Amino acid sequence: MIILAAAFRKRLNRGRIKRRVFFLLLVLLILFNSGNIARFFYPFPYRDTIFFYANKYHVDPFLLVAIMKTESNFNSRAVSDRGARGLMQIMPETGQWIARQIGEPAISMEKLLDPETSIKLGAWYIADLGKEFNGDIVLVLAAYNGGLGNVKDWLDRKNLSGGEEKIDEIPFPETRLYVRKVLLHQHIYHYLY
Repeated sequence: MIILAAAFRKRLNRGRIKRRVFFLLLVLLILFNSGNIARFFYPFPYRDTIFFYANKYHVDPFLLVAIMKTESNFNSRAVSDRGARGLMQIMPETGQWIARQIGEPAISMEKLLDPETSIKLGAWYIADLGKEFNGDIVLVLAAYNGGLGNVKDWLDRKNLSGGEEKIDEIPFPETRLYVRKVLLHQHIYHYLY
């Protein structure tokens, strides 16, 4: 009986040692490949198109990719319950308005699902919101998600003043969360790429 107990403990110790070695190897693998692993969770598709339109409209490309990750997780065929479409989740009316502003012909709902069109319109719109709100990224993102009219109203009523330290002032909980997520994704993309 004592011999069996000793053999069982020995086998148990071997299992613990194997698990510890496996865990140590896993930790080392993660440490040495953390950039590759992180890039798996934070891919950067459409990079050339993003950089082209970010440069054209003077927008941070990492902000654009962060918005795409948050809005559609890079699903170019994404359509929200409210009707927003494509990578940048642009509402059809907003897409039509942007197209007129940049001198493009009317855009079909199907065209909003085209990655290049979505990125182009989204980059222009982010740049336009940046001009509207003097580059305040929190106000830009709040307007992109919660609507330009709502943000102007919040500012007029002194419910919102802008700046990263004022995110908690955003009246819509969904928009507060959205702004935080995009800013977090933007920081991660800056770090990784």
